[in-house]
This record gives sequence, C-alpha cells and structure tokens, in this order.
Amino acid sequence: QVHLVESGGGLVQAGGSLTLSCVASGRTGNAMTVGWFRQAPGKEREFVADTNRIVGSRNYADSVKGRFTFSVDNAKNTVFLQMHNLKPEDTAVYVCAAKGSYALGPTGYEYWGQGTQVTVSS
Repeated sequence: QVHLVESGGGLVQAGGSLTLSCVASGRTGNAMTVGWFRQAPGKEREFVADTNRIVGSRNYADSVKGRFTFSVDNAKNTVFLQMHNLKPEDTAVYVCAAKGSYALGPTGYEYWGQGTQVTVSS
C-alpha cells in the first residue's frame, strides 16, 4: 500500500505561482510514476501531468505545458509540481496519484491522495 499526502495549495492571484508537494510513504517501490490530476466544481477529473521518479521522464497536459514543471526528491519520496503563470481556470482540487508502472499517461493509477485546493483569483 502507498500513502500519498499533498500540500501547498492555496489562494493566489492570476499570474502568480504555487508549488504543490506530494509525499509518498509505505511501499514506495509501488510509486514509480507520480501524477497530478485536478477536478473543478461541476467538471470531470482532468489529468495534469506525471513523472517517472527513476527515469525522470515527464508528461504534461497541453493546458499546463510551459507553465507547470516537476522536480523530484527521491531521498524524501517527494514530488513537487511548480505552477507558474496561474490562471483562474486552473482553480481546482489537485490530487496526487501513483502507480507502479513506468508508463506515463492518465491511466493505471492505483493510489490516490486526498487532494489540495488551488484557487486562482482574477
């Protein structure tokens, strides 16, 4: 079992930045790929980005490409998502997820965190 805890959400003005953290504990060997999803009120969950912690490959949704970037601290089993030039449409609950597969992409995620709220004001 892998336990994921997110932090770093908050309220920011449009154009601002936030960094989300996702800390994995438990059987972290089953968390080779870590991803972020988001869900805004009344909308379906949307894939944001993911990264393989070992190989270092990254994948970003078109809506965040060029604005969001990953960094990884494997010694602390932590993945950071730096979000820049935030827009009101980025407002959502951001949820960290993990899977044992090395394959990037929105499918196959087995473990999920509780989420952290990101609100971007215009």
